[in-house]
Amino acid sequence: MNVRERHDAIVRNLRRCGTSTVAELAREVGASRRTVLRDIAALRDEGFVIQSEPGRGGGVQLDPRSVQTTARLSVAEVFALLISVAAMRAARSLPFSALADAGLAKIERALPADKVRDLRRFLDCLHVGQLSPQQDLSDMGAMDPGLLPAFETAFLERMHLRFLYRDARGGDSRREVEPQAMLILPPLWYLVAWDPARGDFRHFRMDRISRPEQVEGTRFRRRHVPFEADVCPFRDLPR
Repeated sequence: MNVRERHDAIVRNLRRCGTSTVAELAREVGASRRTVLRDIAALRDEGFVIQSEPGRGGGVQLDPRSVQTTARLSVAEVFALLISVAAMRAARSLPFSALADAGLAKIERALPADKVRDLRRFLDCLHVGQLSPQQDLSDMGAMDPGLLPAFETAFLERMHLRFLYRDARGGDSRREVEPQAMLILPPLWYLVAWDPARGDFRHFRMDRISRPEQVEGTRFRRRHVPFEADVCPFRDLPR
């Protein structure tokens, strides 16, 4: 488990069992006692009221009325919210845009400085435009839920991305590319990447991408992406 998964598992255990020992929690999450003690301290910092009683018959208890009071959203989660709002705005289907913007601003203010920095770097890669009315959408499919977390690391760390791609004719190929931008033309989403094998940019429809993975040990440089004039970069955070 990663840190967040451990924290969630500890809270679930304490809500379910009422009282647990540190040893029981350590077995549950597959971590050491020291790690669990650090996790409990972090959960207290987030607003959970966790009490501990030493000795025989004691243990760790969670006040059932306590809740998390600090934001614990990942960069990818906030980015997903931002690009959803951006896509709806581009499609002219966001009737309550002022409320959405105000809510997102509150979330952004609650993020640590390092996450805000990563989020802004991520937003630099996002471009939004309008889809041609002649575009055929008859074969549009669902996007792999693993795309955004994989993209986050690939974009921020500038790592090559490898994935399985199904083309318009239904043929499958394994691709390894340098992800340079995300293009949203509602309702279609594209990964814009430099393809070293072809020496050029390629647009990959995200509903045709599956099994994405970062390629460890690879790095690439950012390139200028030649978008059309009516495709605008998305900026929605104060600088």
